[in-house]
Amino acid sequence: MSKKEKTDLLPLKVYSLGGIDEIGKNMTCIEYGDDIVIVDCGLGFPDDEMLGVDLVIPDITYLEENREKVRGIVLTHGHEDHIGALPYVLKTLNVPVYGTRLTLGIVENKLLEHRFEEQPRLFCVEAGDVIRLGIFTAEFIHVNHSIADACAIAINTPQGTVLHSGDFKLDLTPIEGDIMDIARLGEIGKEGVRLLLCESTNVERPGYTPSEKNVGRSLDDIFLRNTDKRIVIATFSSNVQRVQQIINISAKMNRKVAITGRSMQNIVAAAIRLGYMNVPDDTLIDINEIRRFRPENLTLVTTGSQGEPMSALYRMAMSAHDKVELGSKDLVIISAHAIPGNEKLVGKIVNEMFKKGVNVLYDSLVEVHVSGHACREELKLMHALTKPEYFMPVHGEYKHLTMHKALAEEMGMDSANIFVSPDIGNVLEITEDDAKWNGSVAAGKVLVDGYGVGDVGNIVLRDRKHLSEDGLIVCVATVDSRDGYIISGPDLVSRGFVYVREAEGLMEQARAIARDVLTDCLDANNQDWADVKNQVRDAMTRFLAAKTGRKPMILPVIMDI
Repeated sequence: MSKKEKTDLLPLKVYSLGGIDEIGKNMTCIEYGDDIVIVDCGLGFPDDEMLGVDLVIPDITYLEENREKVRGIVLTHGHEDHIGALPYVLKTLNVPVYGTRLTLGIVENKLLEHRFEEQPRLFCVEAGDVIRLGIFTAEFIHVNHSIADACAIAINTPQGTVLHSGDFKLDLTPIEGDIMDIARLGEIGKEGVRLLLCESTNVERPGYTPSEKNVGRSLDDIFLRNTDKRIVIATFSSNVQRVQQIINISAKMNRKVAITGRSMQNIVAAAIRLGYMNVPDDTLIDINEIRRFRPENLTLVTTGSQGEPMSALYRMAMSAHDKVELGSKDLVIISAHAIPGNEKLVGKIVNEMFKKGVNVLYDSLVEVHVSGHACREELKLMHALTKPEYFMPVHGEYKHLTMHKALAEEMGMDSANIFVSPDIGNVLEITEDDAKWNGSVAAGKVLVDGYGVGDVGNIVLRDRKHLSEDGLIVCVATVDSRDGYIISGPDLVSRGFVYVREAEGLMEQARAIARDVLTDCLDANNQDWADVKNQVRDAMTRFLAAKTGRKPMILPVIMDI
């Protein structure tokens, strides 16, 4: 490249709108001039502070403001933390979406639950395909993961190749398909990788991630030792290979298999339809048919491995499932590792099942789960194959990103060429001569609560937290402002603060204080009702805090007739 050609190049901008300093919500953008390509569009799950929130998705304000630049979304694989935000994003940013067959099969099922003014445009690709997205080209490269059809993506830009690893592991004995395309990754490394974006989830774990076949051998042994029990297995609905192994073992043991849980049923149906699962004849039955068979001849595959409230396993544990009642003749296997933050939820249902006399097995007791993410030696392999000039760790909490930086330094990379972002939205700018952080774009969390998207913010969450901690008192009064007297009330209604019948004295004193404030305001002819409500609220808050040490939310309702 001549010196003149070099100076004609624009900076390449790379920024993440999710998946940095957090687990989930993965979304990375690559921008050059008038072109933007998006890698993945995932959701996250609410933390303990997000009371009542169902899902968390990326803030795409910047992309909406630059929608004419967005050439498409490329998907690495079909897990929720990589595709789950698509139904929400495509409603305001209807751009082409590219993914492999199983990935798009799962996406299509998700999109059926939503309405769109314009039909989403989905384009199926295979590993090895190269597509054009404006000035970019994107090549899909086969990798192993805990779901079939996973890919790394090499994006060719005017400033060189950006390689996004996606989620991957090196499985030398995969259940189906080939091992990770090491040869192609090595070729791309020889051609030159300007920037490597590599997942960091398992960077704390030494060695290699065990093969998925290890789980099959372990499950085989468990089935052989429990021929007298009905076996219930909870796993990630997207782990098609795990479900395939469970079905194969069940068929070998002459067990019928029933699927329960909507997401599990949807993904299994999609996998069978697309040929990613093969079910022996007469093995799969409807959950409504299980009473026709002896319990020891049944295997139930269910959602709820993360203890999600209202999942099928949760409802079984709480005796709320309309088809399955757990007891001492059941063996429940939780074939998954708790995602950080879900440990309490999983522990709760495990304890409930033990109380019912159910035998429960999980990954700390027996090998019923292996990760789909690369451990340290596999991460080193990715670095060795690609030999990147610059490196930006992604997909992990800040501790994971920092440890991945240290690993890259062990591999011989200069610390100055490794960019650990402390937060989403920071822009890594790459020019012909160097790379550096340069500004940021709008980024954050959009909360999904029921049908509402983004209508729950910090103020609403603060109020919910306040209500959850100290409760609510509604103070209702009817006044005649013209003649200046109280017609009725004030009456107090308490929810989550005290039980009124057991605190009549306290509530009567609070009521008297509210009445005194209202009387004073009416005597002073104060008809600024917002001010009157504030005075009532402040007086009651001071009194109740002094008496109880608590500050319930106080909601005055004043009706002037």
